[in-house]
Amino acid sequence: MQNADKEDADAERGSLIWISGATEGIGLGLARNVPYGDARIINLSRRPHPHHESIFLDLADPESWDNVGAHFADSLANFRGARAIFIQNAHMKGMTGFVGEVPPDDYARDITANVAAPLRLGEMFLRAVGESGFAGEAGLVMMSSSSARSPTIGQSVYCAGKAALEMWVRVARRELAMRDRRNVWVTAVRPGFVDTPLTRHVAAMADDHYPIASQMRRQMEQGIGVMDIDSAARQIWAALPTDQSLLLFGEQVRREA
Repeated sequence: MQNADKEDADAERGSLIWISGATEGIGLGLARNVPYGDARIINLSRRPHPHHESIFLDLADPESWDNVGAHFADSLANFRGARAIFIQNAHMKGMTGFVGEVPPDDYARDITANVAAPLRLGEMFLRAVGESGFAGEAGLVMMSSSSARSPTIGQSVYCAGKAALEMWVRVARRELAMRDRRNVWVTAVRPGFVDTPLTRHVAAMADDHYPIASQMRRQMEQGIGVMDIDSAARQIWAALPTDQSLLLFGEQVRREA
């Protein structure tokens, strides 16, 4: 009886929020700045979150994607709250280096984790929303980067993945509009230069592998245009929901419908 009562209580809660990679970086900031007091927050990550429910996700392991997809479907099946939002934020630290010089197995794993996984997870969320018949606000945020438009030497997979992600968002928005699914919004977010473990990881790279590493280090040392994770998270939440396909922070303002 207690389990049934808990399921009923969860179904009635106003907000259902999934954040991949909520244990560090921008994902951590997003999790601790969720603006809905009644939210059920779920971390999708290889590491459990100390304060929130966690579902195992390994971007390099497609079987774990399927488990996340099943969790989307199960959670939305009887959900009667106001909103369901998935923020695809997780990124695997890929192999920075020149094309043809990175070990082939590592390069293939980077493609699986950072190109295929985000698109598949986004598709699974939208499928679960549609098949559940959820009538509240459904939002999908795909975290992108200025690398979607800048061919950064040493980051071929990262740049290609972010560019593909933004085009996927644009196509998905048009398809949702054709189906008249007005309760569903999808957007990509370029958060700007945020001080995260991933940013520090690539900034520490040797310049011969990643030529802009020294520039990044100088910018971080001087604090020029660098945001902390909580400030970045609050900016992102304040801009949602949105009717834009791309939200830009920390760079020249340009919006795409």
